[in-house]
Amino acid sequence: MAANEYSLPRATFDKPVKLLVVVAPFYRDIADQMIAGAVAEIEASGATYDLTEVPGALEVPTVIGIAERLSNYNGYVALGCVIRGETTHYETVCNDSSRGITLLGLQGLCIGNGILTVEDFAQAEARANPDKMNKGAGAAAAALHLIALTRKWGGARRGVGFLPETEEYKLAGGLKDNPKA
Repeated sequence: MAANEYSLPRATFDKPVKLLVVVAPFYRDIADQMIAGAVAEIEASGATYDLTEVPGALEVPTVIGIAERLSNYNGYVALGCVIRGETTHYETVCNDSSRGITLLGLQGLCIGNGILTVEDFAQAEARANPDKMNKGAGAAAAALHLIALTRKWGGARRGVGFLPETEEYKLAGGLKDNPKA
């Protein structure tokens, strides 16, 4: 890393954390290095993870959205690599995968975006290199920090309006599951 870069201290947790790492492994060697970086960061924080692969970067936000609806992960790590080619497909993939991840994040999902968008393979190698700035580790760290902030700010909230005296609902004067009611 450059001397002027700053990293936050590693996030810490008092309750278990489970992440889903979603990777588009089109460039397998780049993906493997980023996965290794993400896994090292996740394990160093004491969290656990599942790993799933998708066909391409465009599918990453879709799978994260599906997992959020159907599973119980605390956060997500999006990994992949898009290298500029000869057509405008590069812009489509970069913009739409990023937009999808951003929209999910604005809905409250804790996602670390590690989808590289680079001009050439040398740039991708530099960003996946575990001895330099492994963006897989950075994406995992970002997701973990978002989870920590969500837990910090997400304590029990008091609603507005009617609040029952207990956690049990009363219907017509009796308890909800009371056969006499």
